Amino acid sequence: MLATHIRRWKPLALATATVLVGLSAPALTATPAAATTTAYDSTYYKNAVGKTGTSLKSALHTIISPQTKLSYSAVWEALKVTDQDPNNSNNVKLLYSGISRSKSLNGGSTGNWNREHVWAQSHGDFGTSAGPGTDLHHLRPEDVQVNSIRGNKDFDNGGSGFTNSGGSLTDSNSFEPRDAVKGDVARMILYMAVRYEGTDSWPDLEPNDTVTNGTVPYHGRLSVLKTWNDEDPPDAFEERRNQLIYTNYQGNRNPFIDHPEWVEAIW
Repeated sequence: MLATHIRRWKPLALATATVLVGLSAPALTATPAAATTTAYDSTYYKNAVGKTGTSLKSALHTIISPQTKLSYSAVWEALKVTDQDPNNSNNVKLLYSGISRSKSLNGGSTGNWNREHVWAQSHGDFGTSAGPGTDLHHLRPEDVQVNSIRGNKDFDNGGSGFTNSGGSLTDSNSFEPRDAVKGDVARMILYMAVRYEGTDSWPDLEPNDTVTNGTVPYHGRLSVLKTWNDEDPPDAFEERRNQLIYTNYQGNRNPFIDHPEWVEAIW
């Protein structure tokens, strides 16, 4: 998938060499992201750089845990800023459908957009209370009906299209977002797994490799999320959003947008 998204760090020399020697090119598979450097490595991330595994996860949890918590009502106005359509300042860009919709059409009726919890609220039963229920790093605008179709399903490949899907698919127990935001979804889920470790009265959220998690504090499918993170690297929209949440709202960052290679380093 992701015909429109060529991974920035994926080597192309193999395919070229194969053609030159007259062999059939093997199918390329996702490879871990190459290490990146950000402006925050010597400050915000200084205690995480160079670590791997549980040490890296623990360091990142400590770094991103301090945050300003929003009320659920305040999320409406925040999303109008963080998810503003770059081509139309009067609109927001809906996550799964890719539709550009007027900022004023927020609400719960058909034709409105509402506040989608990418880490489903029921996966840990945290609801909409300040904390995981209002964390902008996984809250996105989405069409009311599309939001309902996604429900609390885990993420996986496969399924059928639906009205206003924008290329997203669903089946009886999973949801596959459109190609352009697969990596976004993966990085949001994994941010939640690092930020909420059961140390501040909220459940210990963790990724796993199933699509039948129901109401337990797990979200899947980890193997697929890792592939999506590789295949769909952070783009300008996602990076801008991360910066706005950091500077204007919560004061914390999603480390997997700044360092997508840390997904492979931890999991």
